[in-house]
Amino acid sequence: MTRRSTAAGALATGAAGLLLALGAAAPAHAAGYRYWSFWESDAGKWTYATQGPATARPADGDAIGFRFALSEDSADATRPTAAPDFAAICADVGKTAGTKRIAVVVDFGTPKDAPAGETPPKTAPTTGCARVAENGTGADALAAVATPLRYDSSAMLCGIAGYPKQGCGEAVAGAPDGAATSATSAPKAAEEDGGGPSLGLLVGGGAVLALGAAAVWKSRRRA
Repeated sequence: MTRRSTAAGALATGAAGLLLALGAAAPAHAAGYRYWSFWESDAGKWTYATQGPATARPADGDAIGFRFALSEDSADATRPTAAPDFAAICADVGKTAGTKRIAVVVDFGTPKDAPAGETPPKTAPTTGCARVAENGTGADALAAVATPLRYDSSAMLCGIAGYPKQGCGEAVAGAPDGAATSATSAPKAAEEDGGGPSLGLLVGGGAVLALGAAAVWKSRRRA
């Protein structure tokens, strides 16, 4: 057996072990994950974003949305409840050279989605028209209309306009009486209906690939 095949075997074994460890760390009866999801407009409807707001670069005339919710499974209707209506949101903001306009919708969710001891700061979604540089990101647009923002060390969006005050993508375990309690802080969430995987799942997959790449690189250096 060559050193390269040995490294490949170690990579597969290590990745499988890490996935098993992540699975074992999840709560046995998780009700879902509490987090801010990111949405983009597509033909007048919301679609789950396939990348995070820090890397997405909406065009002039686009709309982006953020919804805080407890997502139980892929059938959850956790889209922002306000429509991605650029014409209405940015009606009074004209186009200027070197900038672009992006309609932003922030939906703080419902009281049942709120962490213990907190309540949504607003019961209805808020909207704003962000004017940012032509190469601006979704995060730039959000920062232009809703502050303060809070991110974790992996650049996952944790709080918008100070909500929630703490935590980031907590797994929530179901209680016998239907209540929910926070179980862990792993930023993983179910895949949303009509969109791509959540940022947490992408981060988890990226961690597996990064560890595997490091193992192969080290083995080739030894060779």
